[in-house]
Amino acid sequence: MTRLIYVRHGESNSTVARVIGGPRTCSGLSPLGVQQAQALRDRWTIAPEFAPDLVIASQFPRARQTAEIVAEAFGRPEVVTDAGFGEHDPGEDCDGMTMAAFVERWGTTSWEEDPFGVTFPGGETLAEFHFRVGTAVRRLVDTHPESTILIACHGGVIDTVLRQALKTAPTGSFNINTLNTSITELELVRPNRWSLRRYGDTAHLHGLPAATFVD
Repeated sequence: MTRLIYVRHGESNSTVARVIGGPRTCSGLSPLGVQQAQALRDRWTIAPEFAPDLVIASQFPRARQTAEIVAEAFGRPEVVTDAGFGEHDPGEDCDGMTMAAFVERWGTTSWEEDPFGVTFPGGETLAEFHFRVGTAVRRLVDTHPESTILIACHGGVIDTVLRQALKTAPTGSFNINTLNTSITELELVRPNRWSLRRYGDTAHLHGLPAATFVD
């Protein structure tokens, strides 16, 4: 059975600064984000739950930094970059904009109304994003069968893989609130049949602030 263990990256500098942190402008983890990743590393160092055959991170610095910290629990294996697991790409024009400036210029839209609609001008549509993530998962399953794979990625990616694995609507129907460095585990029990083993496991974050608050 193929076991995919997704970890959302730690809190990012982009989130703290309230900017759109796409792949071009992401500057990695905030100090709290580093602590969150270290807490997960320490959890798996003290009580190993698995031994990954492969460690993957998206191309975003915040995901790769998370993977490199967490991988210390497993003897520092190589972290392989796979852009297929990157967060939704807002495009060149919107990447790095403050959220306030984006809303002032473009207003607010909802993916739930049209997966093919444009939320970020010049960026991916939701349909394109889902296709990219689904293709990345299929490629991983086909090339690494019967493996345990740790994937440091993003909230949008985890939302997508859950919807696709559970064969639910691509938008709406329910909300997913995936916390930083939370663990989501899916196991392929037979072709095209996934079992959700856990979602949103954050036991290691006990005692840490929920987020960095900036006045």
